[in-house]
Amino acid sequence: MSPLNGREAFIARAVRCGLLLQLIPVTFASAQHPSTLSAFRTDAELASYLRQAIRAEAARRAAWTPPPPPACKNEKVSVQTQVSKPDVGPAMIHGRVRPDGAGTLEGLQEAMISILPLSLTAMSATDGSFSVTIPAQSFPDSLRGTRPVTLLVRRVGYTLSRTELTLHRGDRVDVDVPLCAATVQLESVVTTGAATDESITNTQHEGVDEGGIVKRLGDYLVVLRRGRLFTIDVSRGRLRPVSASEAYGPGIDPSGTWYDEMLVSGDKVVVIGYSYDRGGTEIGVFNLDPGGQLRHRGTYNLRSNDYYSSRDYASRLVGDHLVFYSPFQLSLDSLNPLASLPSMRRWVSESGSGAFRRIANARQVYRVARQAPPSGVEVMHSVTSCDLAAPELKCESTVVLGPGGSVFYVSPTAVYVSAAPWRRASSVDTNSEQSLLFRMPLDGSAPSALRIAGSPIDQFSFLEENGQLNVLLSATGRGDRMWSAERHGGTFALLQLAIARFGDGTMSAPRAAYRMLPAVGIQGTVHNRFVGEYLLYGGGNGWWRPRTIQPSLTIVPINDGAITQVVPEHGIDRIEVMGRDAVVVGSDSADVHFTAIHLAGAPALGQQYTLQGASQGELRSHGFFYKPESSVLDAGTIGLPVRRAGRPGYEHLFQESAAVFFLASDGSAFQPLGTLEAHPDAASEDECKASCIDWYGNARPLFFEGRVLALLGYELVEGQRIADQIVELRRVDFARAGADRKAEY
Repeated sequence: MSPLNGREAFIARAVRCGLLLQLIPVTFASAQHPSTLSAFRTDAELASYLRQAIRAEAARRAAWTPPPPPACKNEKVSVQTQVSKPDVGPAMIHGRVRPDGAGTLEGLQEAMISILPLSLTAMSATDGSFSVTIPAQSFPDSLRGTRPVTLLVRRVGYTLSRTELTLHRGDRVDVDVPLCAATVQLESVVTTGAATDESITNTQHEGVDEGGIVKRLGDYLVVLRRGRLFTIDVSRGRLRPVSASEAYGPGIDPSGTWYDEMLVSGDKVVVIGYSYDRGGTEIGVFNLDPGGQLRHRGTYNLRSNDYYSSRDYASRLVGDHLVFYSPFQLSLDSLNPLASLPSMRRWVSESGSGAFRRIANARQVYRVARQAPPSGVEVMHSVTSCDLAAPELKCESTVVLGPGGSVFYVSPTAVYVSAAPWRRASSVDTNSEQSLLFRMPLDGSAPSALRIAGSPIDQFSFLEENGQLNVLLSATGRGDRMWSAERHGGTFALLQLAIARFGDGTMSAPRAAYRMLPAVGIQGTVHNRFVGEYLLYGGGNGWWRPRTIQPSLTIVPINDGAITQVVPEHGIDRIEVMGRDAVVVGSDSADVHFTAIHLAGAPALGQQYTLQGASQGELRSHGFFYKPESSVLDAGTIGLPVRRAGRPGYEHLFQESAAVFFLASDGSAFQPLGTLEAHPDAASEDECKASCIDWYGNARPLFFEGRVLALLGYELVEGQRIADQIVELRRVDFARAGADRKAEY
């Protein structure tokens, strides 16, 4: 017998040990192959590497990207006031939002306009125009009916515009609002958390809690809305407002900050926001005492780029650790690249706050092995973990260097970040891997990476279980920051590989790990979800105005088997877990539709229901909740916010949901139970100072301890199922009730 060479000997040893070897078409995995990324040893080594990366990126952009846009000219907001009927009728503000320096030739669509302190909002049209009416009753009877207001205009990727106006009844004000492009691009975020025994949040993973607008902490519901926190006593069948508090600390100017998410742990309530004035992520920590009163304990600034997504949530809670993913764009003109590393400070006051302190040293920054000189390094992708059990909030970050566009996903064991370069193929080409998929363990061990083709759509494109990672990849995916996830096309593939395949970032996923999948077949948004042993994906209308479409829903068995395609009678704007089955929800120009997808046995369309004259009131995952019946298999109740027919998805940013609709399922048929509705006069002026647009919506179905509730703006409505109908028991307006019980700092 001839002696074995090195490769043959390694294979023989692996076979004897029972190891599964997958042959990689380009690079062979040897026993000595590193299993993690390479960490830097010193600040000097890291600084030198980053300077090389900055030079390489600058050269690459100069060679491949179009010329940069004109520099911002810092044009001022133009205001022209006309009085048509002095001191009579409402005042009108008409305007147009455009890029600074663009003159009147170009408008900015989907800019968010709010009038403070009034509860008035709007969104700019395709030509950048908008209109806001200020009712006559909003003006005082004295001082000749004048009303000072603040016009705030915000759009993704542009700086905030703030203009002070003094109006009279009957005024018509025409404004021209130029916005400067932001120097930092917005990125999305995701992380993981631990749910309570009876979660009221529709999370992706059991045991991983996601930031939201309402949480339960012991005897209390805590609600975050429009820059304020409210507590409601729900113990022993109660529904009693207790306290209200600002969602930020004393001495903080909240006008440039968005307070959007909340998590609870122990006796702590944690509010997560993004501040354009104070350096990035803002973390506010409050204590909730046994009487339901809130007390501010501290506010912390975590340096980061803006990360908000049209689909994802920014924060997670794993045990008693708060987890964030944050991107840091490399500054091409930075003289000190280390200044961009994750840093943190405790906020004291405008004049007394300490300097930012780095929370990641060189040994916590990782790169793809042998990547020198660095190429394709655009962003520092950081995962930050904060210990909420410590007396003083302590945070540490781990950083990986890679391409820019990203989607992140948090499993119970790790944070995954898909980073893809700006230049993409039109199909999932396994011969030309262009993206890096990072795995950053939550136990603090070193991250690893793998080269892949394509990019995930959003966090629901991932499933980690039983030592394997499954990922739906799109050829034209651009990450899920802001509106990027709402536009998808090209080809799709399912990537399936063992977690052990991750290594030092030089290896590619083997071609055998990709399963090519059918295209969606329509121009629109794509939604996807792993449900049981299947992957489901299909197209719909998303954040835009509903239209009548009938795309196919593709159902892919994870463990091999034939692919099934079914055609619901509506677009697919939501895919949710419903016991052992799935339910897809979509709106057309007139109605909202529910279709069950039976997954036991051969996948097939199941029961259907159409709610006439309605559309979805909330597109994010937390707007939906399915409560199973513990005593009956495949039986349960769905709750979903709804509003009038034909409303575009983005309207949940500034329009109240009219109701929460409840739909029962016994596994073979849907039974409508009715709605818990908002009072049309409940939305009053709240003197809003921050977060005056409901980025994460304002309505939620809530199920706990056999109770059924609907959060609708500032109302909490409780119902009871009697036979086949939801009947209202009571309601509270917690904003008004909490005004006299405002917590002190």
